[in-house]
Amino acid sequence: MDRTQFTPAQSVAYLWRALNLPEHALESLNLVDNDDDDGGGDNVQQNNNHQQQQQSSSSFKIAHLAQSCIALAGLVAATVYSTPSSTLANPPAAAAAADDDTNHDDDDKGVKRVPRVTVSSRHALAEFSSERIYTLNNGPPESSWGRIGGLYQTAPAPAGTSKDACGYVRIHDAFAKHENAALALLGIDPATTPSRQDVARQVARWDAVDLETEGIRHGAVIAALRSYQQWDSHPQARAVADLPVIVRKLNNSNNNNTTTTARTTFSDRRKHGDRCLRGLRVLELSRVIAAPVAGRTLAAHGADVLWVTTASLADQPALDRDLARGKRSVRLDFKEPGGRATLVSLIRDADVLIQSYRPGSLDAYGLGVDDVARINPGIVYASLSAYGNTGPWSQRRGFDSLVQTCSGMNVSEAEHTSSQDPARALPCQALDHASGYFLATGIMAAVYHQLTSNRNTAAAYEVQVSLAGTMKWLRSLGQYPSAVGCANRLDNDLFESRMSAFGELRAVRHAAQVDGAMPGFDVMPRPLGSDEPRWLA
Repeated sequence: MDRTQFTPAQSVAYLWRALNLPEHALESLNLVDNDDDDGGGDNVQQNNNHQQQQQSSSSFKIAHLAQSCIALAGLVAATVYSTPSSTLANPPAAAAAADDDTNHDDDDKGVKRVPRVTVSSRHALAEFSSERIYTLNNGPPESSWGRIGGLYQTAPAPAGTSKDACGYVRIHDAFAKHENAALALLGIDPATTPSRQDVARQVARWDAVDLETEGIRHGAVIAALRSYQQWDSHPQARAVADLPVIVRKLNNSNNNNTTTTARTTFSDRRKHGDRCLRGLRVLELSRVIAAPVAGRTLAAHGADVLWVTTASLADQPALDRDLARGKRSVRLDFKEPGGRATLVSLIRDADVLIQSYRPGSLDAYGLGVDDVARINPGIVYASLSAYGNTGPWSQRRGFDSLVQTCSGMNVSEAEHTSSQDPARALPCQALDHASGYFLATGIMAAVYHQLTSNRNTAAAYEVQVSLAGTMKWLRSLGQYPSAVGCANRLDNDLFESRMSAFGELRAVRHAAQVDGAMPGFDVMPRPLGSDEPRWLA
């Protein structure tokens, strides 16, 4: 299907119908088109003596992506908010009448109206850079990168051979273990202080695809630069799903051998109030940006999000100060018997589990999707991966910048901007952010289907999102003939200032507004592991 002429509203409607969500809810969508968002200009505000960094231009429809995916998530949250439990088992009018603590009226058919959801493109674009534009005690974020990350030229392909890549690789070094693995592979002692020139000399000895392949084998995260043509001929490109979010009901009805204790569900705990998802319990096992954005989004709508991290994986303060908003956090090592037992106890009483480990990685610890569905037959199991759950690259590590590199996006961006460089990155981590909102959307869509089921016990659901799938969706929207200005307005009204455990945090508010149930963050960031491993009453 040609989606190059889609408006943001049409993108929302297309995905809404693909998720089998109620048609009438689309009437509550209110998208505000801010004239300056895609039109260039330099109207950047100075706040607290810190110059907010203007994003550069892009040929990709980042404003469209940002507004539509944030609006999609907001509209599902509002739909959940307005949906009585078991509407197929109970007549809508009767269910609505029983649920009389909401301010939202029913229509003449007894169907509860969905609150209006408003998202401006200006605000959505700002939130797509939330981890870059916050200030802490009036200062900018720390860098989240290591010493050697970036694009490097490799050895030229021998004459007469077919080229599977463009002669460059990108090294990702946000985690020290990945940086050290790359240095060791290149024959550089990680204990030294290598310069970028040292790395470039060693990289230039390699073929791009060979270095990419060996990097995976040695625990490094390296991607070869490819054009669209090169990516499209790759088997992994053909394995990527056509939709950016997949929701499927799990066939776990025969789990009769599973011993479960009595537990409450979201349907039991939920109540209408100040937020759409009050009572929803979310267990988040994730790092970096994409999956944490999903957890933050659910938290903004009132969910109790418990972020599980481990001491064996390094903290990322620059990202965590922004992405921890709204969440409580605990330290648990599920590789240890005690930590796993605690985690299983939390899973039994959770409604949602978010995880961003590589597909199949958690199966070895009894925490794969089927394992967790046996522990909790009503769970929504949401997974974020780099390249999807199928294909030769399904178990590869990957990050936003590497998916941009290997999929042809960086080459196309350079071509559209008349850049002399071989590659040009997007002006923000658009794949990360969009994937996070798509994951939150899929989770809430599954919750909606559970609430409207006529079964006595809600079935488990699986939600799958990949960075490559989001890339494929963004590419399907088409590109501008040349680059246009992106996120050039960071006005004061987009931000809020709150005290965190680290000082005054000034960060962008959530871009979705829901009439009568405005999103917001109940918890401000504090050191990871500051909370008890238990659910709120």
